[in-house]
Amino acid sequence: MSENLRIAVIGAGGKMGMRVGANLQRSDWDVVYTEQNPEGAKRNEDAGRTIISNEEAVPTADVVIFAVPDTALNPVTTAIVPMMKSDSVVLTLDPAAAYANQLFMRDDLTYVVAHPTHPSVFLERTTPEEWADTFGGIAAPQNAVAAMFTESDKWKPIAEKVIATMYGPVLKVYWASVHDLAVLEPTLNETIGCMIGQFLKDALDHTVEVTDMDEDTVKAMFYGHVYIALTNALRGSNPFSDACLLAMDYGREAIIKDDWKRIYDDKDLDIVIAKMLKLDKIER
Repeated sequence: MSENLRIAVIGAGGKMGMRVGANLQRSDWDVVYTEQNPEGAKRNEDAGRTIISNEEAVPTADVVIFAVPDTALNPVTTAIVPMMKSDSVVLTLDPAAAYANQLFMRDDLTYVVAHPTHPSVFLERTTPEEWADTFGGIAAPQNAVAAMFTESDKWKPIAEKVIATMYGPVLKVYWASVHDLAVLEPTLNETIGCMIGQFLKDALDHTVEVTDMDEDTVKAMFYGHVYIALTNALRGSNPFSDACLLAMDYGREAIIKDDWKRIYDDKDLDIVIAKMLKLDKIER
């Protein structure tokens, strides 16, 4: 069946819709695109993709990809999922709404969520195109992590092919639970990883402000040390020096709260996802 799929991309004119739409456009599947925003529709038309209505696209689709913001998934799936044919697939691109029970559910459908890992900081890039593709989905290989609400021997391998195509080039699709995918995104990736990335930029800017050095001088020293810190800590490439270890201990005491691991508690995960989805709380 994977050779004869009909796939509908909902929200094809948004950032993720344009990304996954471009990759699916190059597949052999029958892919159709819907977009309510006129500017988004024009972006697709400029890329050679015809926009049709939800009513025309959805009822005959085997896989419906919801490439819309998480905050819109509740009203969008409420409007569109009832149009879907029995034994088809709802595919969303982020676990937050799925974790928060914000999707319109039907017992006769298979629900899958899949998120790209983005190209690894340790990826061995060899071409200018790979170096330019920092987000993934164009030239630089990446992975993806997916989750299913209910296991389906029929749909899991098919969904994996669709995921690998729409996020391609993909090295591997990993599978986890919806809960554990939410621990990765947002807890590990955004609450910790992206926060630390922005904190590094804030620290760089402050260093320029409180010294006589210009930004290029600070970057020259800092960027190399950030890379060696990642390779040493995450890959064990080299040991940190004894003096560095002492400075790291001081940094932990000065900056990191002793109870930082509480963000892995489900109640904290509920809090951050509720904030992301602009909900008062997560309903169970």
